[in-house]
Amino acid sequence: MSDCIFCKIANGEIATNFVAETELSVAFWDIAPQKPVHVLVVPKEHHSNVGELAFANQAALVDLIQLGDKVASQLSTGSYRFTFNTGAEAGQTVFHAHGHITSETPKEQLV
Repeated sequence: MSDCIFCKIANGEIATNFVAETELSVAFWDIAPQKPVHVLVVPKEHHSNVGELAFANQAALVDLIQLGDKVASQLSTGSYRFTFNTGAEAGQTVFHAHGHITSETPKEQLV
């Protein structure tokens, strides 16, 4: 979609430093983090929400989950949340499927 901010980020139209990238997905830091670790994992292909993605492209959904787990393992202590908001009433504000990786304790804070 031409006006979707996550499509523009995923295709490089809006420059950002990716935390990680695969052929099907990208991960980048949230611009309004809610936790010390807050990374968004976004499919490169536009789908309005994770349910739509699951029905339209199962390979892209699996890739998204695997990339999210990889990012969470690299950035957190191993305890993290991977959440998806679907619909405005659930808190979704960008209507392009995306997951939030959040964690209270970044890996570098381990003693």
